[in-house]
Amino acid sequence: METIKDKFQFDKTAFQMLTVQEANAEMEDCTNTTAKERLQYSLYLTARAYGFDPDNRPKLDRTYFKIIKRDV
Repeated sequence: METIKDKFQFDKTAFQMLTVQEANAEMEDCTNTTAKERLQYSLYLTARAYGFDPDNRPKLDRTYFKIIKRDV
């Protein structure tokens, strides 16, 4: 099974200064992706930013939160 890490490669050298025309052409290329692909990209970038494995996400610690009843 292909993992998210195998599917995407993070290239830190890919960023560069673009002219308005070049940036517009890049944006047109991005609009051809599906919503599912964009969500996969965002999950991968979020995982890279927060330092977790996107294929083995950390579990939410449910013991940290408490449910209380508020008087209205």
